[in-house]
Amino acid sequence: MRILVTGASGFVGRCAVAELVTRGVETIAVSRRPARAEGARTIACDLLDPTAMRRALEEARPDVILHLAWTVEHGKFWNAPDNLDWVAATLHLMRAAREVGVRRFVGVGTCFEYDWPAESDCDERTTPIIPTTLYAVAKDAVRRIGGEWGELAFAWARLFYLYGPEENESRFVASVASRLARREPAPLSRGLAVRDFMHVRDGGAALAATALSEMTGPVNIASGHGTALRDIAETLARLAGRPDLLRIGALPDRPGDPPRIVGTARRLSEEAGFSPKYGLEEGLSDVYAWWASHVKSA
Repeated sequence: MRILVTGASGFVGRCAVAELVTRGVETIAVSRRPARAEGARTIACDLLDPTAMRRALEEARPDVILHLAWTVEHGKFWNAPDNLDWVAATLHLMRAAREVGVRRFVGVGTCFEYDWPAESDCDERTTPIIPTTLYAVAKDAVRRIGGEWGELAFAWARLFYLYGPEENESRFVASVASRLARREPAPLSRGLAVRDFMHVRDGGAALAATALSEMTGPVNIASGHGTALRDIAETLARLAGRPDLLRIGALPDRPGDPPRIVGTARRLSEEAGFSPKYGLEEGLSDVYAWWASHVKSA
């Protein structure tokens, strides 16, 4: 089997490629800039250019595509017009894939496609889909078209909260870990919101397992367990030996922030045979160690 991974130089894409290579899968890593992809064949390609995209597909001739590429500029992607470009590019990619003999396409969506239930976890089969940002609407549009088209075996992997080394410092886990590593105060809200966190290496492995499976339709890339943001911060502070630096309640709670975003992980476990390797403590320890080795104390 030959699998082509788009967005291969990204935070999640690198881990998906590494897992596929570890499993002995012939892997083609495609990204706009050269990917760090030891053991994989790399192709530099701007997927927003239909001609370049088609040329890359004809060169690679994959059996399966795992499509992670999208606009992801932190803080801006939620309502960026680029989302429209990526809907078009993804549909072009799917159509061209069918024409060159690809048999399976795994698109990557987001937990933000769901309508947030106050108490129950997000389930692929029962939780309503009510996206409220352009990013989530665009992702769901691709999911709906891919599911209805029927020309490819189509799966849709919805990412929940992935964290890990090299994450954007503006994101929650990285922001707390980096401040603690610098011995700076780490302000946060009351931290009552519960989220489903998974180490990015487990996330990449879950995507690889999904690509290698025969699953179709939506599948949550989630741990199936919820943790309060406050507990995440307190664990990081304990690992850093500096609980005194936490400033719980120093920031306001976000208005309208859902109290709980947790995904069921039954499909991932039962149909793809996947189980995560990182417990939360081990994963957060890995993140803190990375930041401690990469930042200078203030």
